[in-house]
Amino acid sequence: MNREKIVEELFRMQDKDYALMQTKIIPTVAADRIIGVRTPALRTFAKSLYKDSDIDAFLSSVPHQYFDEDQLHAFILSLEKNFDKCIAEVDAFLPYIDNWATCDQLSPKVFKKEPEKLLPHIQSWIKSDRTYTVRFAIGMLMQHFLDERFDVKYADLAAAVRSEEYYVNMMIAWYFATALAKQYESILPYLEEKRLDDWVHNKAIQKSVESYRITDEQKTYLKTLKVRNR
Repeated sequence: MNREKIVEELFRMQDKDYALMQTKIIPTVAADRIIGVRTPALRTFAKSLYKDSDIDAFLSSVPHQYFDEDQLHAFILSLEKNFDKCIAEVDAFLPYIDNWATCDQLSPKVFKKEPEKLLPHIQSWIKSDRTYTVRFAIGMLMQHFLDERFDVKYADLAAAVRSEEYYVNMMIAWYFATALAKQYESILPYLEEKRLDDWVHNKAIQKSVESYRITDEQKTYLKTLKVRNR
């Protein structure tokens, strides 16, 4: 299926009310770029396209005209089973990601199987000057290096990021809130010693306090660590 047919199919699945809602929650994307295809439909479409021998033509047609094409692209890459091919395709796509939704939907299953090969790429992405490449790197640290593979050196990577970009800082805060839920004792010093940007520090505490995975006792203590306006 060529790109024209793909776009035609996306418009066939269009939900205009959903498109309107997306324009409100994804402010970095122009309204005329949003078709309004719901995520379950995009995932199903991605699965059918992944088996198409001509899909490489679509993947190489970046930048895409429509946000929904970007979403579809992310879902297709997330299905790729060959690690090296997936990494190459992700590297090619990351510079064209311009919103948090596509960034966060890009979650290749194959990365979970080869974390050792993934790590050097995360270390490279996190140093990028592109907002969503950095956000993606921190998201991959959160997904793949907070459980049995956790090491404080990975938290150090996230803590070292300093950015003026809202969507980067939100991801750092999300990372540390999640890390507190999974590795509380190891992560607590980052807040006690104020190793994070003030805004990120407070946002991580806020998100932790809102989490059901943090105990009431922990929440009470975390609130005392909030940085007051200086």
